[in-house]
Amino acid sequence: MAQTRPRPDDVGRRFPLAAWALVLVLAAVIGSAVGVGLARNSPSAAAPADLQAQVTWAPHAKPGPDFAFKDQNGRLVSLRSARGRPVLLTFLDSRCKAQCPIEGKILGKVGHRLGGPFRPVLLVVSIDPWADTAASVRSFMAESGWSGRWHWLFGTKTALAPVWRKYGIGVKPAGGDIGHSTALYLIDGRGDMRAGYLFPFSAATVARDARALAAGT
Repeated sequence: MAQTRPRPDDVGRRFPLAAWALVLVLAAVIGSAVGVGLARNSPSAAAPADLQAQVTWAPHAKPGPDFAFKDQNGRLVSLRSARGRPVLLTFLDSRCKAQCPIEGKILGKVGHRLGGPFRPVLLVVSIDPWADTAASVRSFMAESGWSGRWHWLFGTKTALAPVWRKYGIGVKPAGGDIGHSTALYLIDGRGDMRAGYLFPFSAATVARDARALAAGT
């Protein structure tokens, strides 16, 4: 579970990192700006036109790297365990006072727009192994208005860091603060990455794309 460390007052802890997210997510996950263009424009790799994210992948083009961590209930959860339903995968800090609460509320709106077979499983990988706890994430969930199936996954920095890197998420603690890039991935029921959204993203767009995948796109 989460480790502990002294933390300063949370006010003013975070700083905007949209540009960092663009570099890390698009460059690290796809490989380069040229890779983005190929993934979008190549006839053999073009993802369906009705997915509206900044980055999209065709079916089977990019399997999501698997991982397994315990969630807020102590249950071992993996990406593979969610097969059969779309997955929304993101990386958050339950004690963040800047971007994370905003993304949390957007994800809450996504859940309210979807229901039944269209509602994806929400997986959140912690980017704060030093202080995320079951209590802090439940408080974050309540404030964000989440519903449906969601799992906040905990681990040590040693265990989490490889997953951050595989998904292009930069995490940099600095004097008690945690700078991190922010991105959301939509993974289909086969475990393939299909869409990547940079913060801030639209709840309507994410819900539309999730509905399309659940319907068999």
